[in-house]
Amino acid sequence: MSSTIRAYLLIETQAGESNAVLETLKLLQQTVQVDRVTGPYDLICIIEAVSLDEVGEIVREKIHTTPGISRTMSCIRFK
Repeated sequence: MSSTIRAYLLIETQAGESNAVLETLKLLQQTVQVDRVTGPYDLICIIEAVSLDEVGEIVREKIHTTPGISRTMSCIRFK
């Protein structure tokens, strides 16, 4: 993708829900990669979009509405 916005989404899941959340996130068209991690967050999901507005829309309408997600933090990549 040329001139895309890449965002790293740090995701905390509810207990026992990380596998289901990971599989759901993999299905999103904008998902580049999803990994399990250690630390305060359970997953890191990398997404790409054409604009910051689209990143916001994805986070609000697709990520925050995913069952099992309790908290997120979005980090936008600098070029």
